[in-house]
Amino acid sequence: MTDVEFYFNAPDRLQAACRLAVQALAAGERLLVYAPEPELAQRLDRLMWTWPATGFVPHCAVDDALAADTPVLIARDERAPADFHVLLNLGAECPPHFARFERLLEVVGTDDAEREAARGRYRLYKSRGYGIRNHDLARADG
Repeated sequence: MTDVEFYFNAPDRLQAACRLAVQALAAGERLLVYAPEPELAQRLDRLMWTWPATGFVPHCAVDDALAADTPVLIARDERAPADFHVLLNLGAECPPHFARFERLLEVVGTDDAEREAARGRYRLYKSRGYGIRNHDLARADG
């Protein structure tokens, strides 16, 4: 069963996503970022080329020719290579294919509408019996 982790109180969701991508890379994991909205996927793509300030997060779109050799992929739909075990959701809804992954990471900002959508996802995962861990990004130890 998929392990679900909520990272909430993110002052900047995209920076938090970059941070989680770097952590996944350091752990030797390949990460699929689900960003169904085109504008959001483009903003994340741009940020990953410049974050952190002294480097970048190696990534590309799931349909790019280099996807097979790239550790972080950005997807706007359900396409997911079989060797990816971690899914990071930036969508407002539950990713339709999240149960295929070993881990699901949810990043929640401070916006009220965003929090309300996250509460709905949380309730859905909980009602289906998924174990959920919470990380408060406003705390120093997150």
